[in-house]
Amino acid sequence: MTAEGFLEGRRLQLARGVLLQCIMGGYPPARFYGSDDGDLALVADPAQIHRLPWSDEPRAMAICDADELSGGSSSLSTRGQLKAVIARYAAHGLAPVVATELEFFVFAPNTDPTQPFRPPVGLDGRREDGQSAFSVSSNNGLRPFFSEVYKCMAALGLPRDTFMHEMGVSQFEINLLHGDPLLLADQTFLFKHLLKEVALKHGLNVVCMAKPLAHTPGSSMHIHQSIVEIGSGKNVFTDSNGEPTSMFRHFIGGQQAGLADFTALFAPNVNSYQRLCHPYASPNNACWSHDNRAAGLRIPASSPVARRVENRLPGADANPYLAIAASLAAGLHGIEQELEPSAPIQGEFAVPDNLALPCTLHAALERLKRSQLARELFGSEFIEGYIASKTMELTSFFDEITPWERRVLAAQA
Repeated sequence: MTAEGFLEGRRLQLARGVLLQCIMGGYPPARFYGSDDGDLALVADPAQIHRLPWSDEPRAMAICDADELSGGSSSLSTRGQLKAVIARYAAHGLAPVVATELEFFVFAPNTDPTQPFRPPVGLDGRREDGQSAFSVSSNNGLRPFFSEVYKCMAALGLPRDTFMHEMGVSQFEINLLHGDPLLLADQTFLFKHLLKEVALKHGLNVVCMAKPLAHTPGSSMHIHQSIVEIGSGKNVFTDSNGEPTSMFRHFIGGQQAGLADFTALFAPNVNSYQRLCHPYASPNNACWSHDNRAAGLRIPASSPVARRVENRLPGADANPYLAIAASLAAGLHGIEQELEPSAPIQGEFAVPDNLALPCTLHAALERLKRSQLARELFGSEFIEGYIASKTMELTSFFDEITPWERRVLAAQA
């Protein structure tokens, strides 16, 4: 909308069904979002109105809540779902603290989707060949791009902790500073948008697919989680002697109870399971461990005051609002029900059947469909609408025959 209209407080409205639009552009039947498909009000968050520093002409973006015209957040809004989870913590006098680690690939333009992605040509005139993981000079060939990324992050108020080259060819990771979950979800969303916009200016293609390249590590969005008391700011995962508390155990127990049911929320696309089924430290299990990257729930080595639980299941393709909401909701469920976790695992291990997770989108949606816990925590309207939208996407995928099928199966008798 125009700046004048925005500053006058003109209300922007949006059809409810847009919140369930699938990635191909279509919609599930109207019964999943109200048969009338009435409007929602988009209400800008005053703390999340930003001038876009990469734009040649003055432009701004406002992150909005999707509210019913009758008042209150729409149950179909993932940002609203996250705010509701935070409010449930507050009712216990608690505040969750999170940080996200986002991985992504920087590729050359890919005009033919039947061809694999390729690394871009850097300032040195060469394409990266996969020997730059964790190198201090690994992004020199992309320095103009990253220089503008850093400047734009500063202009948007996105504080960064560390930035590094990851294991994949032209793959990178950013760690955002820990803080309020809603703020971190907003920052993660803004950062992904920033990356893609700045990349286009530099003739590059940033991809946040979970697994864009075969035989290469996928891209995750790990979520680090702790809980503090409102007022004191004390980490309730650690007692006065520096030892883990019962609340810490119950939080892990809740994560284990919810991860399988919520896999489709953490891994929302067909491609998500390419990452999870070819692990490269992307575990598809609900085991927990002290500093073992093969576990879906990892307790990083840290001081007692920084004790936290890392959920390693979400991919870079996950909706940050929904992934954070689902992870925190599972943890709070464990605290409220005083759930005990399994024994921690170390070293190489076999995943017990009860801690295995769905390994395809179809299986994950079937698990979500059967989950009473998901309906209790997020409401039937949201869960049923989400399943309907994702089922359309899965059906669209199965409508195509892949090159592998033509190459390998056509000659079979």
